[in-house]
Amino acid sequence: MATAAAVGLIAAALVLPALLNPGGIGSPQSPAPESQAEAVLPVDRPAVSAGADPCIPLNVLASLENADMVRSLASAYVAKPRSVDGRCVSVNVSQEKSGVAAIGMAGGFASVPAAERPAVWLPDSTAWLRVAEDHAGSAVRQDGASLARSGIVVAMPASMARVIGWDTKAPSWAEVLAVSKDPGVWERLGHADWGKFKFGKASPTVSTSGLMGLVASYGVAGGNLKDIQTHQLTQPSVITKVKDGELSTSHYMATPEHFLWHARQADDAGDVSEFLSAVIIDEKSVWDYNRGISSNDGVTKQAGPAPREPLLAIYPSDGVLVADNPALALTGDWVSSQQSLAAEDFLAYARTEQGQEVVKTTGYRTIQDKVDPAVATTGRYAQSLQPVPLPSADVLVNVQKSFPDVRKRARALFLLDVSGSMGQEIAPGVTRLQGAKNAVTRALDHFTDDDKLGLAAFSHVGDGPLVPGLVSPVSPLKTNKSDLLAKLNALQPVAATPLFEAVGKFAAEQASEYNESEINTIVLLSDGKNDSSHPGDLKSLTEQLSHQHHSTPVLVFTLAYGADADTESLRAIAKASGAHFYDATDPNRLEAVLGDLVTSF
Repeated sequence: MATAAAVGLIAAALVLPALLNPGGIGSPQSPAPESQAEAVLPVDRPAVSAGADPCIPLNVLASLENADMVRSLASAYVAKPRSVDGRCVSVNVSQEKSGVAAIGMAGGFASVPAAERPAVWLPDSTAWLRVAEDHAGSAVRQDGASLARSGIVVAMPASMARVIGWDTKAPSWAEVLAVSKDPGVWERLGHADWGKFKFGKASPTVSTSGLMGLVASYGVAGGNLKDIQTHQLTQPSVITKVKDGELSTSHYMATPEHFLWHARQADDAGDVSEFLSAVIIDEKSVWDYNRGISSNDGVTKQAGPAPREPLLAIYPSDGVLVADNPALALTGDWVSSQQSLAAEDFLAYARTEQGQEVVKTTGYRTIQDKVDPAVATTGRYAQSLQPVPLPSADVLVNVQKSFPDVRKRARALFLLDVSGSMGQEIAPGVTRLQGAKNAVTRALDHFTDDDKLGLAAFSHVGDGPLVPGLVSPVSPLKTNKSDLLAKLNALQPVAATPLFEAVGKFAAEQASEYNESEINTIVLLSDGKNDSSHPGDLKSLTEQLSHQHHSTPVLVFTLAYGADADTESLRAIAKASGAHFYDATDPNRLEAVLGDLVTSF
């Protein structure tokens, strides 16, 4: 049952004045009326002079996807003199995955220090307001004023889009999902060198594009994308079709940026088709990719030259779901009356002519569906969106909750370094190995009974054999969990670090038992460099993994644990296998990082 504070937070969320969001216009539940699209935006009217110090601190929580846009709005806002209740305003923007933020919202951000809690929440979709309401157990529905729009599209390397013909004739969502399940499509089109159709999706538990992709799957399975009914979500025929569609997913990742990071690495190596055929993402991310912006964690952005092969945004013919970026001013015991006034003033600015100009130049469509010409050219944007209505709150919440049941199953081996250094303490009485045991135990909660999990560990003494090796064979969790946990808790630090030998051995074994209907993977956790008299080197290992990736891909997700971890080698191992590297060089972050990692399954 939700606490009174959690329910009160939702119930007390400040509904913006009608001037800012007349009739809820801008929400994706229905397309904006033509009169709204043509209406003249208000003009920003900053103060004659800035208010007195100290400035009112305004904390704004954005999503990973829209954080750059929100920061640009904040910078433009404070660049002009502001006076709220006689004081100036300073805006601090933080960011979090939408699904994580929704749960935090539902709990009143109890884990966040009061001074850092947001007075404004700006997720990239109204869907997360619904998820927050469901977690809080609140029947009170709140809608934020839309500040920007971004279509959820199917992004493809431009050459692939041309070969399949989607650059000139957009497919329906049903056609997209049908092609994603066709392993021979590229061979029939004269490009056997591209291999199977590699279809990427972000996790619906944390990502808007992932959630919208699953909504589209249910819409296609139920026969009507624009009118998904709650009762359809439990129909066996619909569930079977959705499960079948999820089998085409190469693997899931926490954010769209993870996919684009790997696509860029493949492009830099000369062939983006090695990693990606298509991915469901927001069009703003296409713009970022095409102008050379990438991120390996969804948070830290890197700027570089444009890719050799740009992505093309495909807008399905039956419409696109829209990320509407709603802004919700919050009230709670940590939000002062002045902060509430500052929130209103900032959000009012965001919907002015000047604020919407910032929205355009940061890759988004305005609330009037206008785009910056330079952005549209680089991002290959459609001139306008054909929006699909966002489903009801019940549908959204239940679609997300269904993900553990319908997602592609994992066949995962946890591979742990048990070298002598794993005996070092990271906290009084807690060794590195014990921290790893705790993190793996928590990570098991992500999996379902039908996922297949196993456990192996590696070290050796002197010139002796690799030990302990496979300690709990990969098998369904419903029958294997007790054995896996018992063997995990029995692990002890040994001596050497035969990193390359262990990865090569277990990747080959996993490949020999490859199952196309499962996500075949290894989760490697290591705290040191390869230190062994046994044979094995990084070049041979990465060549093995790259070769396996063509026919029996085993994704080796690598996790650097502690400051002594060989991050360079772990990055190379993950890259060669088509998986992702995760950084827990701060050992106190291991549980959080591993929790993020397992959303890739």
